[in-house]
Amino acid sequence: MTTLIFVIAAYLIGSISFAVVVSKVMGLSDPRTYGSGNPGATNVLRSGNKKAAIATLIGDALKGWVAVFLANYFAEQYGVGDGTIALVCVAVFLGHLYPVFFKFQGGKGVATAAGILLALNVWVGLATLVTWLVVAYAFRYSSLAALIASIFAPFYYGLLFGSDEKLFAVIVMSALLLFRHAKNISNLLAGKESRIGSKAKGAAGAPKAARKK
Repeated sequence: MTTLIFVIAAYLIGSISFAVVVSKVMGLSDPRTYGSGNPGATNVLRSGNKKAAIATLIGDALKGWVAVFLANYFAEQYGVGDGTIALVCVAVFLGHLYPVFFKFQGGKGVATAAGILLALNVWVGLATLVTWLVVAYAFRYSSLAALIASIFAPFYYGLLFGSDEKLFAVIVMSALLLFRHAKNISNLLAGKESRIGSKAKGAAGAPKAARKK
């Protein structure tokens, strides 16, 4: 029962879509209505509002970190082990991908995965983030950076800790992230993928009130 409570709580935390919440608070268009239609930081950036994109990035990463941190913090008190921690990782990630609060229309999980990895182990998280940054800087494709980072994440974890339940969780998250980027993979191969910072048609970069003036 305790494991189930941990997992449900993690899923609900993951279901908070900061891209939608931040955009609504800042008076921007719903990120699901322009660009890639993905409620994530990269698509929010296509609105031209960098502050909204940064807030989304921090929020999505923080919810992944918080869910895993709390599970680790209370693990000994409630007698749960690595298996439960692994399930919490997957649950909060699934919450982001398929949020119950937003008709199961979620993001692709890059920022949330980063938060989860940082909570699991700061070195694994940092190594994965550096991989993303290097690829993103070199090629200017967020999706390509995410794909390569997701492939390396299980390798980094396995290198440091070997095979355990948490490694399985990292592999599952990587597989889900690759699955969610199927369209991006097709666009990359076809040379149609949008680069980081490109403006999307239909995106509202300024608060609605300001645009009426």
